[in-house]
Amino acid sequence: MSAPVGVGIIGAGVISDTYLENLTSFPDVEVLVVGDMIADRARAKAEQYGVPAWGTADDVLAHPDVQVVVNLTIPAVHVEVSAAAIAAGKHVWTEKPLGLDRESTARLIADAAAAGLRIGSAPDTILGPGFQSAKRAIRDGIVGEPLFAQASFQTQGPDLWHPGPQFLFARGAGPLLDMGPYYVSALVSLFGPVDRVAAIGSRPRPRRRIHTGPVAGELFDVEVPTTMQLILSFEGGQQAQALFSFDSALERAGVLEVHGTEGSIFLPDPNHFEGEISRIEPLGVLLDHVRPEQERIAVAQEGVAVGRGLGLLDMVRAIAEDRPHVATGELGYHVLDVLLSAEESAAGAGFVTVESTLTAPVPVVPREMDPFARTL
Repeated sequence: MSAPVGVGIIGAGVISDTYLENLTSFPDVEVLVVGDMIADRARAKAEQYGVPAWGTADDVLAHPDVQVVVNLTIPAVHVEVSAAAIAAGKHVWTEKPLGLDRESTARLIADAAAAGLRIGSAPDTILGPGFQSAKRAIRDGIVGEPLFAQASFQTQGPDLWHPGPQFLFARGAGPLLDMGPYYVSALVSLFGPVDRVAAIGSRPRPRRRIHTGPVAGELFDVEVPTTMQLILSFEGGQQAQALFSFDSALERAGVLEVHGTEGSIFLPDPNHFEGEISRIEPLGVLLDHVRPEQERIAVAQEGVAVGRGLGLLDMVRAIAEDRPHVATGELGYHVLDVLLSAEESAAGAGFVTVESTLTAPVPVVPREMDPFARTL
């Protein structure tokens, strides 16, 4: 690859703004074209961010200077769009989830490998300085041997703020597949592959109401469970429990804790690229059974904070440097496999063995990584 690397974006919805804002600021990449099924929407985004061309998805795939396609379409067509990009000879960075089923998603990864092309998959929050600083601290023994983790995402639901929330309650989404990838990707990055999973779920309201935007007041069908609780068992022996809900009056997001033989650590919100990190040390000998209040001790965050697009930048640099990138298709597939196994468990299958694994640990991002430094 010669720098800057040409990038084309397919999908000009809400999430495209943060990608365009960041990708147009990285010197190692150049956004050349934006495509969308609604051409006027693609044009508006291109003009807003100074991208020279716009059009349809086919226009992005046909652009001769586009080397990487960023797939920001709805989950139902993630595999279709990514497969078209691979067939056109382009590397792919895709929003999560990587796909909706194991068969087509595994075929996508195999086709990319056969073509000598890379796939990267969101979330790339695991590359952010918040998570990476905590990961390095755990690696360096801040909690001793990690034993178990707890994760929680609770909200009343995106129907309160999203003007078109239906796709977030359709197959391929819900709190499990919409928010679960952030938390499960973080846990797999810390502990390694999941061996088996059990889950229960519920869908208390089969229809919900849109609360904002031009069609506020309309009802829509809910296709998936809106509360899911998981128990995860990792190949390395660690355990985790996780709650993902669109039914909670209590708004509580970003809970991710790791507990070990020598202490506990509180990690930043897995949906953010930075945040507060703290740890708690074990209590000493208790006198008269008095349990003192435990103090949170701050852990320093190191690294440059940006946002979405960081995973794509790492991927194009990894291609140039002939090294593995962090948020790989393999990682995305394993996380998808875990979440689909959780769905199967919640449907009555009990503990489900996760068939996929990882061929290597998820790499640690160097402290000195600078997205704004020209490296290619």
